[in-house]
Amino acid sequence: MRENYDFSQSIKNPYSKQLKKQITIDLEQDVIEYFEEIAQETGISYVKLIHLYLRECVENQHKLSIIKQIT
Repeated sequence: MRENYDFSQSIKNPYSKQLKKQITIDLEQDVIEYFEEIAQETGISYVKLIHLYLRECVENQHKLSIIKQIT
């Protein structure tokens, strides 16, 4: 390995805004169990299934019914 590297000509990663950000959320046990059951049926991790569900909500601009009642 070199002692020094020259990054003066480097460019920003154009895909960096698409990278995932790790967060921590609290989910109720029945929610986790629901996605774990689907995970066992499909062979897809329950974390990935939760992500796919939330992605679908974003793409379809799905609003929760409880939010509709509040506004």
